Amino acid sequence: MTSTTASAFSALAPYGWDEDWADAFAPYAAEGLLPGRVVRVDRGQCDVVTADGVLRADTAFVTPHDPLRVVCTGDWVAVEPDGTPRYVRTCLPRRTAFVRSTSSKRSEGQILAANVDHAVVAVSLAADLELARIERFLALAWESGAQPVVVLTKADLVPDPVTLSHLVQDVETTAPGVPVLSVSAAHGEGLDVLGAVVSGGTAVLLGQSGAGKSTLANALLGEDVMDVRATRDVDGKGRHTTTTRNLLALPGGGVLIDTPGLRGVGLWDAGDGVGQVFAEIEELARDCRFHDCAHESEPGCAVLAAIDGGELPARRLESYRKLLRENQRIVAKTDARMRAEIRKEWKRRGAIGKAAMEAKRGGLR
Repeated sequence: MTSTTASAFSALAPYGWDEDWADAFAPYAAEGLLPGRVVRVDRGQCDVVTADGVLRADTAFVTPHDPLRVVCTGDWVAVEPDGTPRYVRTCLPRRTAFVRSTSSKRSEGQILAANVDHAVVAVSLAADLELARIERFLALAWESGAQPVVVLTKADLVPDPVTLSHLVQDVETTAPGVPVLSVSAAHGEGLDVLGAVVSGGTAVLLGQSGAGKSTLANALLGEDVMDVRATRDVDGKGRHTTTTRNLLALPGGGVLIDTPGLRGVGLWDAGDGVGQVFAEIEELARDCRFHDCAHESEPGCAVLAAIDGGELPARRLESYRKLLRENQRIVAKTDARMRAEIRKEWKRRGAIGKAAMEAKRGGLR
């Protein structure tokens, strides 16, 4: 290991640098470029933490036509050692990427954070739980390759332990296989458990405005780094406090990316993620009589039987259908073969419906 490489390891290890990243960077080290991690991006420039400190660099050289390949917070990059302006030359291949669809009519994907190990979905207990929104966040989190964690913030606003326990159970039912933690940043409750979870890698904080993400970030950091604003009492919501995605090293180990509040959370090619969120439905579906069962009115449907038997909430099935339809529309806009398959399925169902109607009319004669 050269002195330069050793210096990079020492300076960048708190930000997640390891031997695998060093191996991936080796060709760029030979060119005299510096390794660094993007801690903030704005207006075509970014802040990159390197062994030489935090550098300001231009991203013009790595701004592709594909919006999913733009430089984003969490990326590991090769940056020029000097120059005015200084440029990021390339991004190392991402291990994970958290992507949502934009609100544009073109339905482009927008990358929110890269190389994330844990996706922390912050949900405020200051307002009624929106289970469907939690499911949506979890679908994107699973699809990213990160391990989701749901954090119920402002737990001090629910003083009754029995009520709090029921709320946690409701979310656990909504989030199979996902840790669900109740936390009060104001009183310090639950922070030790959350800190232990995020200490082993990079975590991204996700949630709506007013969910308490910045307050949670400050509590984990042990100091007021992120600006905090009060939420509205009427609905527990707030204005955007964080306006950029910021990557911060935690004192107890690990890295945290705080993000702006997300009003819209559209799916982006998240079929596998949806499947993991609704794992119990997909498991039940294996016992349906027909392999292509739509779980609507087909005979021998194991999913509908589970609803009738009280084993599966009807709300879960409706949410599952909604997210599948949404994801299918997004994929179809960019995948010609998928569009053809959807049209074929519409025609098949139309033919079945037509045949059923004709049979019904024949029986009435």
